[in-house]
Amino acid sequence: MFIVIVGEKGARAAEFEQALADFGLDWDVLWVADAGAVMALPGDRAPDAVVAERELADESGPQLLAQVRARYPEAVRILLLDEGDGAGVEQVLESAHRLLRKPMDAGELIEAVESVIELRELLDNESLKEAIGKIGSLPPPPQLYIELTQLLRDADTTTADVAEVLSQDPAIAAKVLRLCNSAYFSAGRVVTDMRTAVTRLGLTTIQRLVLAAEAYNGTGPANGIDRDAMQDRALRTSRLAARLLGGPSAELAATAGLLAEVGMLLPDVRIPGREAEEAAAGDGQGPHYAEAGAYLLGLWGLPMPIVEAVASHHQPGRMRMSGFWVAGAVHVASALVGGTEVDEAYLRSVGMLDKLPQWRALAEEQLAEAA
Repeated sequence: MFIVIVGEKGARAAEFEQALADFGLDWDVLWVADAGAVMALPGDRAPDAVVAERELADESGPQLLAQVRARYPEAVRILLLDEGDGAGVEQVLESAHRLLRKPMDAGELIEAVESVIELRELLDNESLKEAIGKIGSLPPPPQLYIELTQLLRDADTTTADVAEVLSQDPAIAAKVLRLCNSAYFSAGRVVTDMRTAVTRLGLTTIQRLVLAAEAYNGTGPANGIDRDAMQDRALRTSRLAARLLGGPSAELAATAGLLAEVGMLLPDVRIPGREAEEAAAGDGQGPHYAEAGAYLLGLWGLPMPIVEAVASHHQPGRMRMSGFWVAGAVHVASALVGGTEVDEAYLRSVGMLDKLPQWRALAEEQLAEAA
């Protein structure tokens, strides 16, 4: 693993090297002062990751990472930001996979790089890595969802605190209220303010609605897809997956179900059922939307069980884990909601085929409730 760190003070090298030793990692780390040194690397020294400060001596960090994206599309691109340096951050998300805080924390950097390594082991497809790496404008990470998640880690957080954070983004707040008043959540009573929505629905459901609002908010190409219909399927799949799995992993299944189809919004992906029109347009050679979506979520830093479930929800037999867990629940839920075939051979192999009639009835009941 060859890591290039640009602009961050080389005096931290000893601390970082010690952290690598503590984790048992044999990484080759090069500390350089400016962007020019990165682009001057010899051809046989392609970096696996490039970490840059926002402001460098010769150009900006985002400009450097944009060049890295073009020259080394498979490299992990990480931007370091000072505390409170959030102004204009949406502009830098096109060039960076991850945003980390300054001063650089060795543990956070190692975790960020290793999570992408794990992602690439899961999706070991060179054409996929290259295709995703070259996309000029990936949908940005769900910043409000991430901020909300961090807020909820504080045991002292109140519903008023959450409502205040959500209200800072009027567009997201409006969409959350619209979703809150949909047939799935309204219980027949109209919700008109964010604090009431948070109180009535609960923090977990609000988190999920924010994630849906951000993931399907119109970024990226439409690919001829009805976004509202996609979001509707996502919410139904999310609720059903959580009910199928139950227990402490239900929330993982709910989030994975919510994001199962997000890859359809990426450019140049294959979408089953649309082969004829893709062929007519000269497309259809790109990665499958499920793998592309999973790769995007991995770059966003979502937990690996969610990434793996999204990657394999259409082919659960490919999972590395045995048994029926998050990916299995998402497969069944997305198939039942989307009207596609459930992989009965997979369910038989994990000893869950006898539950399929019960699950079908549950899906029909959920659809009736939303009607």
